Amino acid sequence: MIGAVARHAMALAIPSGNGFPWSTFVTNVSGCALIGVLMVVLLETRPPHPLARPFLGVGVLGGYTTFSTYAVETHALLLDERIVLAATYLAGTLVVALAAVQLGVVTTRAVALPPPPPTSQREGDPR
Repeated sequence: MIGAVARHAMALAIPSGNGFPWSTFVTNVSGCALIGVLMVVLLETRPPHPLARPFLGVGVLGGYTTFSTYAVETHALLLDERIVLAATYLAGTLVVALAAVQLGVVTTRAVALPPPPPTSQREGDPR
C-alpha cells in the first residue's frame, strides 16, 4: 500500500506531456534506482532482517513501480498509431530503468561501503 500511494502521488504530480507517459516513466526509473540502493544496503552492508527484502523490495517498491501500466500505456500508444512514441517509450524505459539500477548500486556502494584496503607491494617490486 505504501508504494501504491507513492505511485499515485507521483501520477498526480507529473502530468503526461505530448502524449508521453512521464509519470509512469519517472516512477519506474526512480523505483529501479531505489531497488539498486536497497539491494546494496540489504545484501552488502550488514546482515538484513529476513523480512526486509520481501517487505521493502517486493512490497513497497513492487507497489511503487508499475510495469503493468507501462505495458498498457505502450499498447494504448500503439492503438493510437503513435508507433515511434510507443517504441521510444518501450525501449527507453527498459534502458533507462536498467541504468538507474546500476547507478543506484554504484552510488550506494561508493557511499555506504568502506573502500578496499590498499594492496601491499612486494619487496623489490618497482610499482
